[in-house]
Amino acid sequence: MEPLALRSFDAPADGPLLRGWISTRAELVTWAGPAFTWPLDDAQLTAYAAEPGRHTWTAHTPGGRALGHVSVRGTRLGRVLIAPEARGRGLGETLLTLAIGRAFGELDLPELDLGVYTHNTRAVRLYEKLGFRSGQVLPDVEEVDGVRWSALQMRLPRPGR
Repeated sequence: MEPLALRSFDAPADGPLLRGWISTRAELVTWAGPAFTWPLDDAQLTAYAAEPGRHTWTAHTPGGRALGHVSVRGTRLGRVLIAPEARGRGLGETLLTLAIGRAFGELDLPELDLGVYTHNTRAVRLYEKLGFRSGQVLPDVEEVDGVRWSALQMRLPRPGR
């Protein structure tokens, strides 16, 4: 598994790369829910990165190759994405572990919560492996290509609480 580190997301520099990782509206909704419109563009990413209270990071290798993205706003973890060519190598776990460390370390958050579509079973299993626990299921929150998607809300308390 490649080591990763987090650096602040730079919308002008990282935006085109991130956009390249999302090739369909369904992938965009899976990544960000209804927050963006298809097709994703640089203006949307610039506004997203500038949202008050949002911390956005790009995950990169020691050589500087960007392979992932994640953000936290308030106590909400989200926008988790691994570059398509790097999926299936355990980097999602590394990325999330780094983000959780930042959230409970430098951001000093009491907990993290997230929403994930119920059909995204690989993501649900990974969140559970990292200690997130399932909460409420929100049925039929989004419609994509004529299919209704339900969302699972998950929570991770700060260790020791």
